[in-house]
Amino acid sequence: MAHISAYFSLENAGDQHDVHRLKRELDTLPGVTSVSVNGQGCLAVDYDSTGIRQADIQRKVQELGYHLRDVE
Repeated sequence: MAHISAYFSLENAGDQHDVHRLKRELDTLPGVTSVSVNGQGCLAVDYDSTGIRQADIQRKVQELGYHLRDVE
């Protein structure tokens, strides 16, 4: 298993309700092991690269209505 971390900067992080929704939805993706969002809109996702790709995570974030500024 290859554990990787991906970091995203969200343009529209929203309030606590939005943050909980984002975390809940990303946690359902296969291979995602941890999701955290800070108050400045920085999203960190730890995942197993044998179960999911960073592009899949990015696509899910965008499907949920969030706009990404930077991807690392």
